[in-house]
Amino acid sequence: MTTPAPNHQPTIIPQAPNLDANGYVLMDANTGMIIAHKNMHQKMQPASLTKLMTLYLTFEALKNGQIHLTDKVRVSKTAWATGGSRMFLNEGSLVTVQKLIDGIIVASGNDACTALAQYVGGNQATFVEMMNATAQQLGMKGTHYVDPTGLPKPGHHTTPYDMALLTHAIINNFPQYYPFFKQGWINYNGIKQPNRNRLLWRDPSVDGLKTGHTEEAGYCLIASALRHGMRLISVVMGTPTDASRANDSEALLNWGFRYYQTHKLFDAATALAHPNVWFGQSKTLPIGLASTLYVTIPAGSYSNLKPEVNIPNKLQAPIQKGQMVGTLNIRNGNEIVTSAPLIALKGDQKGGIFSRAWDHIAVHF
Repeated sequence: MTTPAPNHQPTIIPQAPNLDANGYVLMDANTGMIIAHKNMHQKMQPASLTKLMTLYLTFEALKNGQIHLTDKVRVSKTAWATGGSRMFLNEGSLVTVQKLIDGIIVASGNDACTALAQYVGGNQATFVEMMNATAQQLGMKGTHYVDPTGLPKPGHHTTPYDMALLTHAIINNFPQYYPFFKQGWINYNGIKQPNRNRLLWRDPSVDGLKTGHTEEAGYCLIASALRHGMRLISVVMGTPTDASRANDSEALLNWGFRYYQTHKLFDAATALAHPNVWFGQSKTLPIGLASTLYVTIPAGSYSNLKPEVNIPNKLQAPIQKGQMVGTLNIRNGNEIVTSAPLIALKGDQKGGIFSRAWDHIAVHF
């Protein structure tokens, strides 16, 4: 971590925009830090934001080689008859997984969503079980799914925070599929439909993700934008109009980019220190981080950051590669802004009998 030149960005942070929404979250996509929020743990109807979990499970199946983008899916009568927004699939037709993904992202097609859920899960009920199991794995404690589309049903709910967690996972776990969310149009069955995410048309830094609307949920939008290497995720739920969900999301993103910055501090698997090791084959041990460390902080405060390495005074072999041996804290003054475990970058087995005997003598003096 190097000390930068003086930063003349403002250091006084105004309150986040006052949004006419039931709830919202602004999260940094690298660090997962919540920058701003309102009612972020309150349970709400997600409407078509639900489809992000359907897409998450689809991406996971693609990544694992269980399905392929070129696979052709036969459209069932159930999928064809699903109400609400549609891709306009024909019953019995064969449609590729890629085209169904496009139909979900751009047209918010409930028919495409049902067809894909049946294909990935075997049937819709099993797929919903997969949705809820994955939600628990991701830490989405306020979420319960009843269907893969988001059509209103009792017991179907989520929270703005959970939607941010899911979006964070999509962006970081499936970078190869994330560009699908930037598509502006879909043309299928002679019908051309635009992406309902208005920010894609007005802000070139925005490249996803999903809109949602029902009478119960109001107008919802999850958006993400990348500016100068910093990516933010905005979740806005329960606004009164289509225009307000776009305007509120834009205001939230602009505020976050204006008053906060994300910095990469240390790369993964890079030696940050070489502490002494007792009773081992080596006298020192390279230690570092398992993953790259980022920090999100108020603009203008980067030069105040100080790293603090905490490791035991006497590390003793044997030590396995990847074993946690300490903690790295990043301080801004007296405040710890982030922490990460320090791991051994290579192993160190017990030394020979004479080496250990000498260390036993030295360690007591």
